[in-house]
Amino acid sequence: MQEISTKPYLLRALYEWCTDNGFTPHIAVRVDNRTRVPRQFVRDGEIVLNISFEATSQLQMGNEMIEFNARFSGKSHKIEVPVSNVLAIYARENGQGMAFPVEAPAGDANDVLPSAQDEHEDVPGGPAQVEPQGPSADDSAASAAAASAPEKGDEGAAKSSKGHLKIVK
Repeated sequence: MQEISTKPYLLRALYEWCTDNGFTPHIAVRVDNRTRVPRQFVRDGEIVLNISFEATSQLQMGNEMIEFNARFSGKSHKIEVPVSNVLAIYARENGQGMAFPVEAPAGDANDVLPSAQDEHEDVPGGPAQVEPQGPSADDSAASAAAASAPEKGDEGAAKSSKGHLKIVK
């Protein structure tokens, strides 16, 4: 029997830690053909997503996929992220979290699954706001996502301007 990865369990634990402490959990994601996100927000094959309760609707963090509804520039989108593509999870406020090694890309950002065009109505359960590339008039709650995105350092550990992330194998 194949052993289940610890990664989805660590993601759920750090998500819970962030929310219990009043922090805003963000995930940095490598985008490929298995990732369903709005393409216009993908930069250098990656995207940072605010996965807080306030920014998402119907969040499900499974062992293989993270799925939720979120709003980008006021439009609702179904987001699907393979757990294997998550580069890091961290608190926006202090940068504390964890980075993960990611396998070689299966596709590239040009092969991203497009968000369904019929999913532009309001998301039940409250407004979800995600804006990885800076503030806009209707997405102010997540405007700091890009500013706090982790960067790769010399030793392969991801860093944030306010804290450090450690890669776990």
